[in-house]
Amino acid sequence: MSQYDYNLITIGAGSGGVRASRMAARTGARVAIVEESRVGGTCVMRGCVPKKLLVFGSNFATSFADARGYGWDVGEPTFDWGILINNKNTELNRLEGIYQRILRENNVTLLDGRGTVTGPHSVEVAGKTYTAERILISTGGWPHLPDVPGIEHAITSNEALDLAEFPKRIVIVGGGYIAVEFAGLFNALGADVSLVIRAGNILRGFDEDIRTTLADEMEKQGITIHRECVVRSIEKEDDGYSVRLHGTETISSDQVFYATGRTPNTKGLGLEEVGVELTDNGSVKVDEYFQTAVPSIFALGDVISRIELTPVAINEGMAFVATQFQGRPTPMNYENVPAAVFSQPPVGTVGLMEAQARERGPVDIYMSRFRPMKHTLTGRDAHAMMKLIVKRDSQRVVGCHMVGDDAPEIIQGFAVALKCGATKAQFDATVGIHPTAAEEFVTMRDKLPDHDQDA
Repeated sequence: MSQYDYNLITIGAGSGGVRASRMAARTGARVAIVEESRVGGTCVMRGCVPKKLLVFGSNFATSFADARGYGWDVGEPTFDWGILINNKNTELNRLEGIYQRILRENNVTLLDGRGTVTGPHSVEVAGKTYTAERILISTGGWPHLPDVPGIEHAITSNEALDLAEFPKRIVIVGGGYIAVEFAGLFNALGADVSLVIRAGNILRGFDEDIRTTLADEMEKQGITIHRECVVRSIEKEDDGYSVRLHGTETISSDQVFYATGRTPNTKGLGLEEVGVELTDNGSVKVDEYFQTAVPSIFALGDVISRIELTPVAINEGMAFVATQFQGRPTPMNYENVPAAVFSQPPVGTVGLMEAQARERGPVDIYMSRFRPMKHTLTGRDAHAMMKLIVKRDSQRVVGCHMVGDDAPEIIQGFAVALKCGATKAQFDATVGIHPTAAEEFVTMRDKLPDHDQDA
């Protein structure tokens, strides 16, 4: 071991990289982590955390409006975008300090600068070369901007989190979770929101009933969804931007926000030069133990393009450490990974979509659509959807999906049930908590005949 400066050098101090580095250091390994930006990575600094803080802020708009139905007169509320952004930044600074302290307390050396792999066991940072027995790539992803005339005028989620002024009109291009989340929060805060999508519906890759339900709710809230559309060009105007769609249709906007996917952050790292294989989209090819074509180089997190979620990267980091530093070969289990979309209303999902389940054999479908109890007094036209997908022969629940308030919190618990292989009979035997929305999942008794493949 003494022939190397470190047992492990990690490039990228995001959630996966930090977890892998500190857990490796706890085994007694000498570990360094390289970061050219802020410690904490995409989730903490440019993604999940700041975005959800803005979602929390936007939720107050509907709460103030709904309060009248419950006897409250709160007057005419006012909103200050600058205060929200400043308070959000204060929290991010606090979190970055915590991450830096975690590294220090676990004896992980932080190397400031851009890391470049110069050999199977060497990394260059700020003009200095360091050697390591193992190198871990955890550089995450970066927003993708397509080749469209005027694309230099567009912003991404990075910039949207720090806009100096709140846009009264915004065009959001894309139909994935980032697009619908920002569409919801900007709309709730009072912006005129236009969502431009190439497909016929939002949230490709989610269950069809989730997609349809959320799209309906978003449109009821005033978001305009331009389906089967592409942006032809973006032009600067005196009072904003002009976005041209098909033909002569244009949308005027104060901001044009692209949320058309993210690409693995592998450019300029020197990976291919040392023999690491990349896919066509730039993600790192690894085996089940996160090892690349170069035996001493590993990769995990969004950069390998498996399931691009923070908790997945963290668990991949734990599996990597167990395999490489604790003598316990541990592949990552990607089955029944729960996910959430912090749209308005939010989405929670775990397990198979209906289409996926049907490809594996006959299924029974249970679904409930209802107006949440909260809105019986507010008068708001809002609805929730809950859905269970059950494998017919074993009666095992293989999919659990929800659109509605608190969906992510509710689905987290049911994710445990699916991980344990719960059956529909066990769901039915569970006593519900009344009155809650969550009890719907254990009180659905009638299959939907329209979904029955034998009907």
